[in-house]
Parts: sequence; structure tokens; C-alpha cells
Amino acid sequence: MSSLGRELVFLILQFLDEEKFKETVHKLEQESGFYFNMKYFEDEVQNGNWEEVERYLSGFTKVDDNRYSMKIFFEIRKQKYLEALDRHDRPKAVDILVKDLKVFSSFNEDLFKEITQLLTLENFRANEQLSKYGDTKSARSIMLAELKKLIEANPLFRDKLQFPNLRNSRLRTLINQSLNWQHQLCKNPRPNPDIKTLFVDHSCGQPNGACAPSPANNPLFGGAVPKPGAFLPLGAHVPFQPAPAPVPTPLAGWMSSPLAGTHPSASGGPIALGAPPIPAVLKHPRTPPGSLSVDFPPADSEHSSKRPRTLGISDEVTLPFPGHAAHSQSFHPPDDLPKTVARTLNQGSSPMSMDFHPVQQTLLLVGTNVGDVGLWEVGLRERLLLKNFKVWDLSACSMPLQTALVKDPGVSVNRVIWSPDGSLFGVAYSRHLVQVFSYHGNDDARHHLEIDAHVGGVNDLAFSLPNKQLCVITCGDDKLIKVWDATSGAKLYTFEGHEHPVYSVCPHHKENIQFIFSTALDGKIKAWLYDNKGSRVDYDAPGRWCTTMAYSTDGTRLFSCGTSKDGDSHVVEWNESEGAVKRAYQGFRKRSLGVVQFDTTKNRYLAAGDDFSIKFWDMDNTQLLTSNDADGGLPASPRIRFNKDGNLLAVSANENGIKILANADGLRMLRTFENLTFDALSEAVKPVVNSVPATTGNTAGLTERLSSAAISALNADSRSLADLKPRIPEETSDKSKIWKLTEINEPSQFRSLKLPEHPRIAKISRLIYTNSGTAILALASNAIHLLWKWQRTDRSSGKATASASPQLCQPSSGNLMTNDTADSNPEEAVHCFALSKNDSYVMSASGGKISLFNMMTFKTMTTFMPPPPAATFLAFHPQDNNIIAIGMDDSSIQIYNVRIDEVRCKLKGHSKRITGLAFSHVLSVLVSSGADAQIFIWNCDGWEKQRSGSLQLPPGRFPSSQSETRVQFHQDQIHFLVVHETQLAIYEASKLERVNQWTSHESYVPISHATFSCDSQLIYASFLDASVCVFTGIHLRLRCRISSAAYLPSSPSSNVHPLVVAAHPHEPNQFALGLSDGSVHVIEPLESEVKWGQPPPVENGSSTITTPASAPLVAVATSDQPHR
Repeated sequence: MSSLGRELVFLILQFLDEEKFKETVHKLEQESGFYFNMKYFEDEVQNGNWEEVERYLSGFTKVDDNRYSMKIFFEIRKQKYLEALDRHDRPKAVDILVKDLKVFSSFNEDLFKEITQLLTLENFRANEQLSKYGDTKSARSIMLAELKKLIEANPLFRDKLQFPNLRNSRLRTLINQSLNWQHQLCKNPRPNPDIKTLFVDHSCGQPNGACAPSPANNPLFGGAVPKPGAFLPLGAHVPFQPAPAPVPTPLAGWMSSPLAGTHPSASGGPIALGAPPIPAVLKHPRTPPGSLSVDFPPADSEHSSKRPRTLGISDEVTLPFPGHAAHSQSFHPPDDLPKTVARTLNQGSSPMSMDFHPVQQTLLLVGTNVGDVGLWEVGLRERLLLKNFKVWDLSACSMPLQTALVKDPGVSVNRVIWSPDGSLFGVAYSRHLVQVFSYHGNDDARHHLEIDAHVGGVNDLAFSLPNKQLCVITCGDDKLIKVWDATSGAKLYTFEGHEHPVYSVCPHHKENIQFIFSTALDGKIKAWLYDNKGSRVDYDAPGRWCTTMAYSTDGTRLFSCGTSKDGDSHVVEWNESEGAVKRAYQGFRKRSLGVVQFDTTKNRYLAAGDDFSIKFWDMDNTQLLTSNDADGGLPASPRIRFNKDGNLLAVSANENGIKILANADGLRMLRTFENLTFDALSEAVKPVVNSVPATTGNTAGLTERLSSAAISALNADSRSLADLKPRIPEETSDKSKIWKLTEINEPSQFRSLKLPEHPRIAKISRLIYTNSGTAILALASNAIHLLWKWQRTDRSSGKATASASPQLCQPSSGNLMTNDTADSNPEEAVHCFALSKNDSYVMSASGGKISLFNMMTFKTMTTFMPPPPAATFLAFHPQDNNIIAIGMDDSSIQIYNVRIDEVRCKLKGHSKRITGLAFSHVLSVLVSSGADAQIFIWNCDGWEKQRSGSLQLPPGRFPSSQSETRVQFHQDQIHFLVVHETQLAIYEASKLERVNQWTSHESYVPISHATFSCDSQLIYASFLDASVCVFTGIHLRLRCRISSAAYLPSSPSSNVHPLVVAAHPHEPNQFALGLSDGSVHVIEPLESEVKWGQPPPVENGSSTITTPASAPLVAVATSDQPHR
């Protein structure tokens, strides 16, 4: 390009910057390679936007251009790798090692090996060269100083680090000068030239033509046409040049204590493992994250700079929300948002706080402005209980409280909340008190604890589990946060440090670090560990008044919602590692008429009550997704609460009302209640764990049983307490009627979909739905994985269904996820896999080494544990994805830590290969089963054997090396299902007692596989004659049978049958079959039927039972306990 062309690029860059085309500016800088914007590069490095950092660099240099370039790229990728290790994100670190750092192995193989060995360390700072590595922020600053030196020394950047010294709006000036010259050359120049375009040369019209506005009034020019030589600059936008500001304290960096000191020098030398030296003085302090300005020369003094934004606010928000009407005309909200008003309830007083039960997701707890607490079964539209405010023991209250209640007995509820397992609920009042009730089902809520917690109001309440001890956290007007034992009510901690009343608390944990965020009415955010050593964070929330904080369902993303005293509302996502606002969501009323409340759901959506409606955002998009006024009648700032599945949304309404909004899943769930009586639902509304006594006596057993479940629930693991529909009781049929087994023999009697096949697949060995319910993963007998995904469309929510065909995912490379087979025949191997909670990774084995695959890219992240022995079953620990229980073909169980590549212990007791493993969140135990038909219970704390027993096999049947015994926990995490080719059985885990058993009799047909439905109310069992039977969940009563003729071709091969059955994680009546011919079928009842058949009577002989003569299965249901 000529020198004039190069200068034109600089003029365009200046123009784009003045017009605030920020992304385009940097794109042109990178593509032209003329100007390296060091300030932009610094910001991207400090923000950890590594992909953009390398993309920007690629316009100026490549890795192998010279030694300076190699060192630049190495330092960036090394920092990215160390940060992944510091977050204990081992899969990400492995990905960086393989994709980004391996290129340097050809230049320094020893260094690459040393970097690789960091994966084996619990903390990479154990490496001597990295012992002085501090936190992320300081490490990035140190690296950046070194990068700047390398860039300045690199000859490829010569003459590219300084922007030409231009007058403001130089391109506009040149255009105006050209227009002035064209005007002077007109044959008949007019005093008021009409200049409407730059696309053609200017020419004045005929003398009798219409006059155009004077340039003095033309906004394009901004002034009269001056004489050449005396031209004035026109209306330029001056680049924003904020003053340097201190880097804010990170929100998450306080979890560790960084070491001070210098790093070994890396500047000017070869690439090395150690970090660059700490510069004595950083010449250019980092610009706050909110600034995305271009580092052009300073503006002329005649132009004023724009006012800087609030520190930490990201500039991802580019345009304000244009308005409700315009938005709704061009956008259709997703179907999985609850937007249909399904129920309208009247509480009797104004709702102030609401919370859905964590397991029985149609139970809604409500606290009101007059101190009442109500419990609703929204499916029945019935209020199960109403408790008016009453002090349980006035004599135990402080004198200030007693005096205040005498003067004014009025009390409001500030917060109601369930404990993680739903066996307790807490109520925080506007006067001193917290009351905790134990819940025993139906309308049975008993006094458990009454705590005189704070002087003044108790503003918020939460449950947490530090050190596996169930605790109640409170905050109040007295500027304190307190932690109480949930069993005895004893005060454990008091946190002081806020200077204003504490408005909210948000307990959470990452790895094994338990902490609490708190916000006060001055907008200060603080964070506390359970150690009485003071706050680790002191930060300002947007709005600086009433702010609440919440994590996404999976516990990985932090959000806050706040309203200022002037009514300005803010919902933002935080970058915890940087302590800055990552994105700010748009669409609020200019002045909110009250304090805005918000909630999150499904790891995808945010919702807030504002402007007489509910507003929804996609977490990844700052623009308003949609809004819903719930058919009108909402207050200015309604209070809202999602249930755990996100298919119901409770919204406070005017005139003491509550509206329940539902999506399609929620409506289907509520319909199951419409034909059921209150008595029939008695068992349905009982909590899963019901061991809390009515008094405040010794309840140590409660905390011990709940600890594991609650830790997972507090982080909202998508399968920790099961994403379940309400527990509909099994025995609701009319005993006076003749019950008949539902027999399905025709395709027209149900919905079935055969998934697209792959030519290389001959047999499906393992099958599972993803946790999101949007895909199915299969492992075939030739060690190949197949993934089918349902696409999200205007008509489909993207959930797996038999009504729409999914796409068989195949990478562009054509390389499917394939297990190592150790040079053996994969058809003879035992196949197993386990899926991570977020569906990102699958761990799998087929007789060879265990492989870890990235589900997005299908790439192998790592392999480990070569045989012998070979893995035969895999199960992730429910509280730590880095811990895996691995069953082996030598009958042992290895507890393996992926992060440090270490076997923590080996469990021995079985005599044949392991065929099943299952963790209980509640009991903190691991249940194992083997080909020896033995069952063992192992304690997860010390990995000691607690109990063992053998299956009761039919006479003449003996365990064989080929037979498999599978185990799976019920949703209550106390009972578990045992599947053997001869039987189904339900056991109670703590005592290893069999509760019920179903065995084949006479015309014996082996069971090939069985599994619970997602709500544990059904069991789907497949048989070797290709039939599928549906049983009731606990009592093992057959309620429906699907014959092979209903879903297989008219002339099926006699040996085609299901090998594995998988249940949908959210739809209780949907399951999938993996067949011996390599096909997969998704099966659902007809929409008109909703469910599979009718449950048989509870008591044998209490009614007449008829079974179709065509049914080949004759079964005997037995029980070791009487039926209730």
C-alpha cells in the first residue's frame, strides 16, 4: 500500500474512534497491521481475554517470526495455563497444554515436559520457579510489563507503536475543504449550497432552483463554510481519556493468600517456566475495565472529555433498550420461560417473600407484611397451612424486643426460605426474631428454633453448611451478620465490619472453601470466611443501596440486583476473579417505583420485577429478552421466585394475590394434580428427609444425614437433589374397580422415534441423557460415542422428544469420540462412562485406558489408568467432579483424584468385577455392586466398609461372571434400586434392608436393564424378549407393558432387544432404549394419555386384577415389610 493509502487508514481509524466504533477500530488496526494499540492490548491482557489478545497480535506477528514473537506468545499461553491450574480447572489446563503450548516443545522439549508435570501438583507453586507466583491480577500485571518490553524490542513492531499526531477530526476537515473547493468551482455558486451527498461531486443548481439550508444550519457540517486557509474544525467527538484509577479488589481473589516477592527474570532470554520480574514502577497503570477508549493523542483543549463511567462496569452494553413495544414486535420469547398464568392464589395479606420447596416443587412458602406465613400446594390451589406471627417464648426474648412488641406488635416477614433438603424452613421478621420450623408433610410444621437474632429488623436469612454443619445465617439493622447452629440455635460466628444495616447475605462455596457475601444499605459488598478474621472484600455495588446477590443454578456465575435511592435499578454479572462488573443488563424503567427483586434459573435466564411486569434476560445477552405483565394486576415492583426446575414462577400481585406462571413443562406438571384429591397427595407433599423433632433437643443426626445433600443443593447442582416433578403417589386407583394391566402392542398407542443411525455402530452398550435433557449420548460396543442433539427452534424448546428428530453430531474432522481399547477386541470389553454435571465432559472406558473427552469439540483431553486392571464402571463424586469412583475388573474400587492424578484409596471386598456404583448425597455413602451379586455400602468420609450383603437369587441360580448387578439411588437418596437379570429390588441404604422385590417366575425372561424415572415414581425395565415394562417406583407393581411389536419392525430379528434404558432427566414419562442392532429409540406416551397406564391397587387381593393373556411375564412381588 502506498504511503498515502497508509495515511488514509490512520484517518479512518481516527474517524471510527471519534464515532465510537470501538470494535471496528481494533479490527482495522489488526487487519491493516499499521498501528499496534498498546493500551487496548493492555486492557485485553488485564481482563484475561486471551482469544482476543492472540487474535489482535496475529495482525502484527506470528509465533515463529522471531525469538521476541515466540517469547510473547509463550508468556501469554503460559499465563493462561497457570490460571487454569490455579482455578483447579484441569480439563482446561490440559486443553491449553495440548493446543497452545505443545508448539513450543520442538524448541525446548525439557521445558514442555516441566510444564506438563505441573498437572501432577496440587498447587503449581510447589515448583521452585513458580513459588513466588501471586494472584491472577498481580501475575497479569507482571507479565504485561515484560510483554511491553518484548514488543518494543521486536523489529516487527517498529514504527507501529505511535499514532500520528493529527488534529481532531482530520478526515472531516479534508472532506469539508474538498466541498468548499467544489463549491467555489461551481458555475453558478449559490450562497446557501444544498449539499446532500458525498457520493458525487458537489454542484449548485440553477439560479431559479429551490434554496437548500445553509451549511450553518446543516448538522453534517456544524458551521458556515469558511474561506480556504481559515477552516474551523467541525463537531468532533474527542476520545475519552480517563484518569488512571486503582484496580479494584477482586471478589474471589481473597480466597487465597498470595505470597509477595520477586519472580525469576525471563526478559530478554529464552522462554522459561518462571514468571517475568516485577517492575519497580509500572509506567502505565491499568485503565479501569469500563474504559474501552483508543490510545490516540490527547484531544485539543477546546473539546471537553466525556464523564467516566462507574469503575468496573463493562462496556458490553452498547445500546439502551428501545422499548417494550418495538422489542416484542420482532422477537418471540423462548418457550421454556414460564409466561402462562396457571394459578391465581389469594394469601390474605401482601406477600413479601416466597420460596418453592427444593424437592416438592409445587409447594410454595409465603411470608407477608403482617407476619403471616402460608404454605400452598399450587397444584391443588390449596393453602395447606397459615401461621400468624406469635412469639413462642416471650421470656427468652431480650428486653428491647419485649418493650418494642408492647408498644407496637406489628411485625412483617422479610424473608422465608427452605433448607436445602426441605425438612426445615426459616422466617426472618422485621423485629429481632428468626423462627425455624421443621416440616413433616401436609400441614404439619412444628416449632424448631426461635432466635432473638438482631437488634432491629432481621433483613435476610439463609442456610449453609460450613464443615458439614447445617447453619442459619442472618443479617440485620444492627450492621451484623451472624451464623447459628441449625440444630441447637447456638451462635457460632458474628461478623462485624459494615457501617450501615446489612441488607442481604449470599452463602456459597467453591471447592472446599465456604464463604458468605453480604451487602449493606450503603452499597458495600463484603465477603467473609468462617473464621472471625474480618471481611476479605470491600466493594461498591451499582446503585449503592438495596442490593441482593445470587449465583446461577450451577454455582459458577455471580449476579447482583440493586436499586438506588433515586430509583435507578441495576442487574449485573460479576467477574469474580477481577472484582469487576462483567456485564450490565439493560431494560429497566428510568426510575423504578420500589426496590427491584430478581432471581435466576436454568443457568440461562435472569428475571426481575419492574414496571408492573416481570422482565427476562438471557444471561449471555445484556439486552432485555422479553417482559410479561402476567395478564395485569401486578404491583410496580413485584416479588418473584422460580422453582428449582424453572418451570414455575411465583409472582406477587395486587390485592394480596400470588400468580403462578408456568411453561409447557410446568403446565403438564400442574395438570397431574387436577384429578387428585388432597388425601391422595398426603404422601406427595412429605419431605424426603423427615427426621427433625418438634423440640429443640438433640438433632445431631439431622445435620449428619443432610450435609452432603445440602452442600450440593446450595450450589444448585442440576442433579444433586434431582431435578424432579412432584412426587405423585402411586396408589391412587379406585379399589372398587377392576384393574387391568395396560398393554401396548401397536405403534399408534404411544409415541416412538428412532434416532438417526451411524453405519459403524452395531450394538449400543451404554446410554444416557445429558443433564440438560437436550441430547442423548451413547457408547457403542466398538468403543465409539454417538451424540444426538435436539435443535432449539421457534416451535421447539430444544428438549429431547419423540415428536422431533435430533441431529447426529459429527465433528468436521470426522473423528468421533473413540475409547482406547488396549489392542483388544472392543466387542468383548466392558464399556462404561460418566457425564460431568455441566455436560461439558464425558469420562469413558472400553477395556483400555480411561479417556476424558470434551463434549463440545469431541477431542480427547487426556487418558489415564492403562489396564490391567481395566475399568468397568465410573461414577463422579456428587460434591467434587475431580473425584471419581472407578470399578475394576479385578473386583476392586479405586477412588481417583483427576486433578492430581492420584489414587486416594482402593476399596476391596467384592470377589468379581464391579458392575455398579452409586453415591448418596444425603447419607454420604457409596453403594457398589458386582458380578458376584454382592452389595457393599462404603462411607465416603473414611472410605470404610459399613455393610455388605448378597442378593437373594431364585433357587438354582448362581452368580456368573457375565451377569451384571446395577444400583441406582431413588430421589430421596435413602433407598436404592438393584437391577439383576432375575429381579428388581428396593433397598434402604443405611441398614441395607430390602424393602420390596420383583422376581420373574415360571416363564423366565431375563431383565437386560432398568432405571428409575427422573422423579423415581416409575421404573423402566427392558427384557431380552425386547419387551419393556413400567413399574411403580417403590412397590414394584407392574402398570404397563410395551411389546416388541409396538416399536420394532414387523419382522424383527429374533435377537434384537434392548441392552440399556435411559430416563429423561426432566420428563418422568420419557425414556430411551439402546438396542442390540445399534439403534436408539425415544419413547413417550401419547399426549392424550400423559402417563404410562394406571397404578395397580396397593393391597394384593383387595380388588380384581386381570392380566392380558398375551403377557409373557408372570411375576411375583414380595416385600420384607408390610404394605402401608
